[in-house]
Amino acid sequence: MSGQGHHAEFDFELRVCQWAERGWPPGRDRENAVVVARQLGTKRRRWDTIVLECDLDGLRQRATFGEDALDSDLLDVIPHAPADWDFYRDALPDPGYPWRYVREAIHRAADRGILNVRKNGGKIEIRRTAVYPDWVERIVAIENKPDLDASAARRLAPQIERDIALGLADEVWIATTATGERVEPALLENVPVEAGILVFDPAGDAEVAWHPRSLDPTATGVRILERPEGGNHDASAARFEYVDPAWKEQKRHEIAERAYERGWRSYVKSMRPDCRHFEL
Repeated sequence: MSGQGHHAEFDFELRVCQWAERGWPPGRDRENAVVVARQLGTKRRRWDTIVLECDLDGLRQRATFGEDALDSDLLDVIPHAPADWDFYRDALPDPGYPWRYVREAIHRAADRGILNVRKNGGKIEIRRTAVYPDWVERIVAIENKPDLDASAARRLAPQIERDIALGLADEVWIATTATGERVEPALLENVPVEAGILVFDPAGDAEVAWHPRSLDPTATGVRILERPEGGNHDASAARFEYVDPAWKEQKRHEIAERAYERGWRSYVKSMRPDCRHFEL
């Protein structure tokens, strides 16, 4: 991709994030608090824009644990911390990895002031400082493609199919710019019907060209590993694996926590303006 094309996509991504922060959900009144982030996901897939639809009370309660994200190890501790003092191995579920890593997470949590820790007869006991809330209601993934012509839609389709099959997000959308045609080209190509399409005008406002289907993150997902690439005459089988709902739930918590910490303006920290008087 040329530098000019990269900047165009980056600018469009910021426009989508800005719109989502003030305009989500499209075509409906806002009933939930919204957190918007960018460039987050799993090690196999990173979404351009993420919208968290949050319970407002839960979001306020989440703030008691600080601005920093709870990583995967802390998420194995904090939500399960007991109301009264208890030996940590009795209080927490088996993590599936050595307990020494749990102890490290416990001490990190204590250093952050989000977990009470003491020693009693040589044993480490823990007690929660507050109830960790179920603060995220829905996760929406948006793929940003400002120039979604026919060939771009064909290239994008397999990735969107993977997102839908995995079902990690509650909804999957594609954001693109208006072409002036009565029907946007992406709708005429092989983009899965389960994905919604948002069309942005030059002023930065969006309208829904296609509504998505809601996915079920609590159901077993399918990770597509390999697809036939020999065209219409390729009869070879696709390779895939099933994804446990518990893994999906854990990943959703991790994504939500990173989104809470980073938001969509984190790019400002890496900017190197030429003018020393630059402010944002």
